[in-house]
Amino acid sequence: MRWWGWGDPAHAPLLTPSALSFLADTVGVAARPRPPVALGEVRLPRSTLSEQSLAAMRAMVGAYNVRDDHFERVIHAAGKGYPDLVRLRAGDPQGAPDAVVMPRGHEELRGVLELCERMSVAVVPFGGGTSVVGGLAPLRGEHRSVIALDTRHMDRLLGLDRDSLTVAVQAGMRAPALERQLAPRGLTLGHFPQSFQYVSLGGCAATRSAGQASSGYGSIEKMILGLRLVAPRGDVELPAVPATAAGPGLRQLLVGSEGAFGVIGELSLRVRPAPRERFYDGYFFTDFAAGVEGLRSLSQQHALPEVARLSDEQETRMSLALAGSGGVKGTVGRAYLGARGYGRGCLAVLGFEGAPGEAAARRKRALALLRAGGALSVGRSPAHAWLRSRFSGPYLRDELLTQGVMVETLETATQWSNVTRLHRQVGEAISSSLSACGTPALVMCHVSHLYESGASLYFTFLALQRAYDAIGQWQAVKDAASRAITAGGGTITHHHGIGRDHARWPSGERRGP
Repeated sequence: MRWWGWGDPAHAPLLTPSALSFLADTVGVAARPRPPVALGEVRLPRSTLSEQSLAAMRAMVGAYNVRDDHFERVIHAAGKGYPDLVRLRAGDPQGAPDAVVMPRGHEELRGVLELCERMSVAVVPFGGGTSVVGGLAPLRGEHRSVIALDTRHMDRLLGLDRDSLTVAVQAGMRAPALERQLAPRGLTLGHFPQSFQYVSLGGCAATRSAGQASSGYGSIEKMILGLRLVAPRGDVELPAVPATAAGPGLRQLLVGSEGAFGVIGELSLRVRPAPRERFYDGYFFTDFAAGVEGLRSLSQQHALPEVARLSDEQETRMSLALAGSGGVKGTVGRAYLGARGYGRGCLAVLGFEGAPGEAAARRKRALALLRAGGALSVGRSPAHAWLRSRFSGPYLRDELLTQGVMVETLETATQWSNVTRLHRQVGEAISSSLSACGTPALVMCHVSHLYESGASLYFTFLALQRAYDAIGQWQAVKDAASRAITAGGGTITHHHGIGRDHARWPSGERRGP
């Protein structure tokens, strides 16, 4: 993982000259590129951990598994949210841990937490480091020091029950590693967030994440049957029973707890037979409202796809502008869309996966429903283009930051009757806020997760970065969007978690005495 951005440093650039020209004309770019500073220029405060504390931790987990070198402290200083990256790239991260500790199993995890309690050391659980909401920022409080508790070595498969379709894993296992273990057995977890290539399963559980195929497979909370949480004063173990009426659901309390109660060390997960049949297709709707109505019909008339993604007019325009030959632009063609009355319309990508015959039957029923609602089928290529690039968005964000372009995302969910209204209100709030900053924005949105009663809205917005006050610019638009979401009847976060960024907003949707 790049210390200043996302993923594999050898990943090929995505921002083509034509795309850069489009952005320059639309929102503007910096006069000169703004690359990150060199690693050696990153400024960190001196570690406050005493040699006695370091020695105790090394005795617990092994000398190599306690690191306080510059590189490891920088890597663990922040997640991958916009403020995190702005500060990292400038060489001034906030909240770098005093050390990084990497336990290998339950006993070492318990021992580290007990040590930290005795030594008054704050602990930040660290899985894949992919948080985009300030979830890795430490709350040091009155503690003398803070460590990042990295679960990278807690990555074993603990058990597989083929009859029950359940698997037990250590929480540090990465999502791709589990899929590699399941594939030879004809199984899949079906959890594919955009952070899939790096995310840990414990991190998914702690943040209540949803994957790109969650409309069909369900979000992570639906996949977790049991877990083991380790806290300084004791463990909480929830067995992997299919259902229980034994009082309030502790599992629901711990899933999404983001390290507040302890560290999730082990998970029992529901898996499924890997799909043997897949159909991914593209559709155009005349406008966003028509597309929303089309997706509602699928969710309520038993034709739900595994993957459903409906881009609004602006996001579709951006896709057409940036796509090369073989993508949406080359396959569909503006002239064809214009001739059919969809020239200013919205692109939807639907994916059906399952057993032979079953997925095809749902796809057939969905196609009939969508056509009845005025959708235009445009074949497989747009959907396959999305599949090829489904995990590439964070790489493009890094390139945009180098060009002086602010790029940020946020998401919410609401009932079907409110989707188009909330889409408009939040989009207007983002646009107005950035215009007030003197940096007019390109605001885009897509529906990405379907439910019988409603859907999610995932916003992406781009604007020229205000170099002298990038964080203030971001805070202004984040506050404006959050106010619009809470006032408009949406949840403050659908699948990114709370972290620091959303800490003061959940009370707006949880009213009580």
